[in-house]
Amino acid sequence: MAVGIFDSGMGGLTVLEAVSKRLPDVPFVYFGDHIHAPYGVRDADDVYDLTTKAVERLWDVGCDLVILACNTASAAALRRMQESWIPPEKRVLGVFVPLIEALTERQWGDNSPPREVAVKHVALFATPATVSSRAFQRELAFRAIGVDVEAQACGGVVDAIEDGDEILAEALVRSHVDALKRKMPNPEAAILGCTHYPLMEQTFQDALGPDVQVYSQAKLVAESLADYLKRHPKMLGHGEQSLFLTTGDPARVSDKATQFLKRRIEFVAA
Repeated sequence: MAVGIFDSGMGGLTVLEAVSKRLPDVPFVYFGDHIHAPYGVRDADDVYDLTTKAVERLWDVGCDLVILACNTASAAALRRMQESWIPPEKRVLGVFVPLIEALTERQWGDNSPPREVAVKHVALFATPATVSSRAFQRELAFRAIGVDVEAQACGGVVDAIEDGDEILAEALVRSHVDALKRKMPNPEAAILGCTHYPLMEQTFQDALGPDVQVYSQAKLVAESLADYLKRHPKMLGHGEQSLFLTTGDPARVSDKATQFLKRRIEFVAA
């Protein structure tokens, strides 16, 4: 009954933690493509190729439903995968839509026409690849009209988080927020469009100020997944136990993941 969760590195562990707490009886298989991380600086074809290989590996271990807990993969690869690659009996879901539905105050699966929403000025912080894909703006346009989105590519933040350099990560976040505010001085809401960024949520909030509502993904994705599985119980797949897979060095990745989550995590070779 395992559900697959994929990320290029450690960021998806924030989603794993949230969905594990929300669905404690569901086993999860986490796949980290650490040897190729980060994805945020790769081109769309490269991201697509790497993502499809990872998803196939998760299918192999019994995960009929896979969550792309990687905004870059969701932005650069998911639509192409859904249009021509995913077989009918499998599902691959991204992390953008739950975030946008929360921002636009729509219920999960609400396919009504786009409408006016309260928030008009939105800051998007994401990796360079996610920003260049414009996937967030495209998905938002399906649900809302009249929303101005200013995107800021946050180069270096993922690397600093993966390396455990909190001082550098904090300095980079503040620098990127300053750059965004030069383009959009008064955002009403901010989207943390990378699953690494919840670890820096307080820094984003401090830099943006108390009047800006910051939307982070992990809890929103967990609620959406719980709702999806309630409506599609057959998508739980055929796996029976939780597992952590990596394309990197399992011992090194296990140590970093343990530091990341503050509890012992044991990865094995994918």
